[in-house]
Amino acid sequence: MLAKLSQQFRTFAKNECENSSPLYEHLAIKIADDDELLNIATFIPQGQPVPNLLLAGVQYLLSSSEDELVHFYPSLTTTPKALNEVYPVFKAFVLSHSDELKTLFQEKLVQTNEIRRCSYLYPMMTEIYERHKKPLAFIEIGASAGLQLGMDQYNYCYNQQLHINNSNSDFVLSSENRGQPLPASITNTPVVCKRVGIDLNPIDIHNEEELRWLEALIWPEHQQRRLLLHQALPILKELDLQLVKGDAIKLIKDISKEINQDAMLVVYHTHVANQIPLELRLELLEQLKEISMERPLFHCYNNLFDTQLHQDFMDQGEIESIRIMERPDGHARWFKWSN
Repeated sequence: MLAKLSQQFRTFAKNECENSSPLYEHLAIKIADDDELLNIATFIPQGQPVPNLLLAGVQYLLSSSEDELVHFYPSLTTTPKALNEVYPVFKAFVLSHSDELKTLFQEKLVQTNEIRRCSYLYPMMTEIYERHKKPLAFIEIGASAGLQLGMDQYNYCYNQQLHINNSNSDFVLSSENRGQPLPASITNTPVVCKRVGIDLNPIDIHNEEELRWLEALIWPEHQQRRLLLHQALPILKELDLQLVKGDAIKLIKDISKEINQDAMLVVYHTHVANQIPLELRLELLEQLKEISMERPLFHCYNNLFDTQLHQDFMDQGEIESIRIMERPDGHARWFKWSN
């Protein structure tokens, strides 16, 4: 058990934190060799990304603490102390707060709401709208706080030159497209008539304590992600979002029946399916096929059976692949558009 957990932390350090979070990379490498902390990590429920939940739990507790460890987190201090001194302080904090952490592991989920992922979803939505000329009905699986449900309201900047303005806000999502040119439809804002998010534990953006958890999921060095979250909230609070608590696989058929037939249904999820057991992923696909017997729909997703980004059209139980894009950056700093 501990050997498997140790490998998870090493993989996390190498594949996710390298060139992104020096603090988490350093901590994950150290935790991988520390049986005492790995033992605490065994209390994390199966299916949850262990390193993410442990580190988010610590940052969450730190956000209302005056512990010495605060001084090593760029998210909590303007002049963080040197990395090479952090681990003993980190370990002492985890050991002294192990009961609180174990409680958090049971109550909280890794549901990072990475708003920048809208940068690669939005071009798909403009294309779908242009092709079918029907208002779009969004259903997001694993919606967390529903930040991606507002993607048609955000401004975008691609490769520091292509500007898409959908609002008068100063809020802009910037991303680099390393692939083929984006579709011409991107300059036309799609009409969205319904925004439904399904999550096992939806985050209420009007609840300060829940927002604090959302912030704790953002890595310490990622100040811009934190800023984007706060800039998006006023836009999102003006929208009619329907956040549904429960299992999407069980609920999605009933929810789709409530959506006007004149709308084009778009079901999407990013960095969620890897937390779902394989047999349930297959079941989700079956549910979508059944819905497509009644109405056509689009399915945009990654991590279902591979790490690539897919856009499928489903009609009468048949799946047509519209595009497959190489695995984008986890926080959508870049992606590779494919026509």
